[in-house]
Amino acid sequence: MTASTTAPPPLRPNDYLGIDALLSDEERDIRDAVRAFVAGEVVPHVGEWFEQATIPRELANRLGDLNVLGMHLTGYGCAGASATAYGLACLELEAGDSGVRSLVSVQGSLAMFAIWRWGSEEQKQQWLPRMARGEAIGCFGLTEPDSGSDPGSMRTRARRDGDEWVLNGQKMWITNGTIADVAVVWAQTDDGVRGFLVPRGTPGFSAPEIHKKLSLRASVTSELVLDDVRLPDSARLPEATSLRGPLSCLNEARYGIVWGAAGAARACFEAALDYSKTRIQFDKPIASFQLVQQRLAEMAVKVNQSTLLALHLGRLKDAGTLRPEHVSMGKLANVNAALDVARTARQVLGANGITLEYPVIRHMNNLESVVTYEGTADVHALVIGHALTGIQAFR
Repeated sequence: MTASTTAPPPLRPNDYLGIDALLSDEERDIRDAVRAFVAGEVVPHVGEWFEQATIPRELANRLGDLNVLGMHLTGYGCAGASATAYGLACLELEAGDSGVRSLVSVQGSLAMFAIWRWGSEEQKQQWLPRMARGEAIGCFGLTEPDSGSDPGSMRTRARRDGDEWVLNGQKMWITNGTIADVAVVWAQTDDGVRGFLVPRGTPGFSAPEIHKKLSLRASVTSELVLDDVRLPDSARLPEATSLRGPLSCLNEARYGIVWGAAGAARACFEAALDYSKTRIQFDKPIASFQLVQQRLAEMAVKVNQSTLLALHLGRLKDAGTLRPEHVSMGKLANVNAALDVARTARQVLGANGITLEYPVIRHMNNLESVVTYEGTADVHALVIGHALTGIQAFR
């Protein structure tokens, strides 16, 4: 066998392992379109959104125009993109801010996916096209004040009353809740866990916003309160009859987080790399110091490992061989790596690392939520442990 005489391509610090070459032309086009959107529509404003604890409602319409809302679903106005393309979009969105990626993830992978996978044809026709365009916003009500990692212990209940259902309970930490036009609410019934579509304005239903957050500030986080909320049977998701319904939605959202965390890590690494080459101390850029180069090298390793892991899981998902346990490994590894990168980048930037003129402290704070939601790091470690040993450690 003759060795190749072709010279390797130039090394690019922002794509150290040449991962870009592993993507198809269509995947690169989608990635580039989302990257350009984030650069023009998010990055110039997100520091102010974070400081003011707000995110503009019209951003959902612009994301709809970009075709990223429910982009991995088929029909009903959805783009029907591959899982890998959706993952690349999540990476670029979270490189802008976790709150923006959360808006897209909750809309597409939780609320829209729940309707698409478990809803009736009438429910799909009513909601999915409008949600894909960003005209209607959805939220996903599973977590409760006393029921997070153990959703089976939820206290929200729905009881049959003739041809109607009456819902009572409370949900907590619900992204998009206050601005949502429809809430997908999961409740215990006499026949197992069921999902219900609760439109905004339904009597007895309210969604007060949660304030004083120091993380995910460019995102709406809410409580859902259900006080004798009366719904017709047509509001029930007919195909969901157990916890399998909401858990399938969570797995979709966790997959997007695997990619998104890699995006947050990349943004922090790039900020530190650029800063280190222009910050002068002792008459030379700090990038010339061994300790700073070691930090940059360690960040580059984590960013590239995270991106390769996300891409591999994307290929598995497109091939139909991705398991929930794979997603648990991806979320555990990539979010922890992103936290390490953010904290290291903060040190490279010194005092400038705590200001919103740079993205690092914003990502660092956001990732403290990302490591907890959609399954805590501890829970995902136990999922992996169960897969490795065959021994269930949850109970």
